[in-house]
Amino acid sequence: MKRPFIFCHMFVSLDGKIEGPYMDTEEATASGDLFYAISFGEKPYYKHQGWLSGRATTDDNFTFYEKPDLKETFSPVPAGDYIIKTKEPMYYISIDPSGRLGWKSNTITYRETKAQVIEVLTEEVSDQYKSFLRDLAIPYIIAGESNVDPVLAVEKLSNYFHMETIMLGGGGVLNWSFIQAGMCDELSVVMTPVADGSSDKPSLFDSREGLSSTTPVVFDLINCQVEQDGTIWLRYAVKK
Repeated sequence: MKRPFIFCHMFVSLDGKIEGPYMDTEEATASGDLFYAISFGEKPYYKHQGWLSGRATTDDNFTFYEKPDLKETFSPVPAGDYIIKTKEPMYYISIDPSGRLGWKSNTITYRETKAQVIEVLTEEVSDQYKSFLRDLAIPYIIAGESNVDPVLAVEKLSNYFHMETIMLGGGGVLNWSFIQAGMCDELSVVMTPVADGSSDKPSLFDSREGLSSTTPVVFDLINCQVEQDGTIWLRYAVKK
């Protein structure tokens, strides 16, 4: 399968966490500016057409754990994917296996970046939820029976939305499942010189039974860039 180039771009603490109190420090804010510039700034290093995140990451940042406004009665929903033309040049691709995200709009805004939402569902999602997405003009693809199939999801994103480069943007379970499925070519990590020792926060990679295993993956260092403020930008190729 000819597929898009996929890079995993993540912001972490010194202890490898992608969330936590460390993010409220001045040092982390400065490191976060570099993270944004690399993939979303005026002259980004990575030029991608969309970034992909898991349900929890979407709820944490955009839908804020709101419940979807599902109608009791709705028009029949055709089987299969729902593909529509959109105006935005960038896509936000949300993995939502069970259809739980409570969207209010078909676009999101991350700093200065506006993006059209795409939902990745499984066959378990109800027609009621699909009708909810259609009413909001949110396109969706179905990739998998009960768990999202990374290979099928990437294939459909490439075919339907003509994506040549996709950013994989967390959380740790999603990152690891895509890497283990061979759906990641490069790892980009911006590490801020801050740690908080949180033991209950997600890491850069997390395995989950039924989605991935703890089989090790080896990475080849491509480059290490050290900033004056102590931030480090690491780039690795994912060994196949």
